[in-house]
Amino acid sequence: MHMIKYEKNANLIALYKQKMGEYFERAEYIKKTVITPKQNAINNPPPVEAPQGGTASKSKEDEKEDKENAKMKEALSGAIVTEKPNVRWDDVSGLEGAKEALQEAVILPIRFPQLFDETRKPWRGILLFGPPGTGKSYLAKACATECEGTFFSVSSSDLVSKWMGESEKLIKSLFQMARDAKPSIIFIDEVDSLCGSRSEGENDSSRRIKTEFLVQMQGTATNNDGVLVLGATNVPWELDNAIRRRFQKRVHIGLPEAPARAGIFKIASGKTKTSIDETGFAKLGEASHGYSGSDIANVVNEALMLPVRRC
Repeated sequence: MHMIKYEKNANLIALYKQKMGEYFERAEYIKKTVITPKQNAINNPPPVEAPQGGTASKSKEDEKEDKENAKMKEALSGAIVTEKPNVRWDDVSGLEGAKEALQEAVILPIRFPQLFDETRKPWRGILLFGPPGTGKSYLAKACATECEGTFFSVSSSDLVSKWMGESEKLIKSLFQMARDAKPSIIFIDEVDSLCGSRSEGENDSSRRIKTEFLVQMQGTATNNDGVLVLGATNVPWELDNAIRRRFQKRVHIGLPEAPARAGIFKIASGKTKTSIDETGFAKLGEASHGYSGSDIANVVNEALMLPVRRC
């Protein structure tokens, strides 16, 4: 219409009028077929059919919460040990008391559930403590191999987030995943980094993490049947008293005795051909007083490097 107003050429004015009529017709068609049905659908939405069971469709808040839960579970999916570490109980030399306690808590409830009832209950929390290199994490690997349930191996990096309130949600999601996949084991290496003693000048976020951990391990509304929390630490005195109480069974993993040290020498040597017999391994065990399992593995590795250096 603006172009027709200032146009002098009669032929162009006729063409513009023809195009204007076509545009009007097209606009009316779009209005009738697209815009009007959409507005009617918005103003008069169809009734929501309730699914079986009588519950209405989820609200936006529920959908948002489901998305957040899915996000948390995806973040923790890397903590689930899918491939077994291939470490058996026989591969752990010595530590008979620790192995027996773990078998009571891990193997018996899964294989022989009829042995336990309301009175006799399996352990819900086991704390392995002792000097570094004595085999705490190695025992956890044996548990992951031998147990027939789901094994979660988590550290502080999996559960601590820079976002406000997300760490507590991660801990809650971890325990919920463990309950859904029970029987399950949650192994927390260096648990003191997450659950140190609470103090007055402590950061508010770390205090909330410890509180959530306490509630999930043993709270009024939590049912952890079939879930074992396995913790390992070198400094048990730095743990919060309430956290320490949640670990009902505490097993000291001390330095190995002479027979255990001899067994570690033998296991660490593996399939390497050697002239050392049983008497020689026993002498090595006697000579390595004060060595941890990790120290002995380093000594064996040093010895295995000698032929390579000669070559």
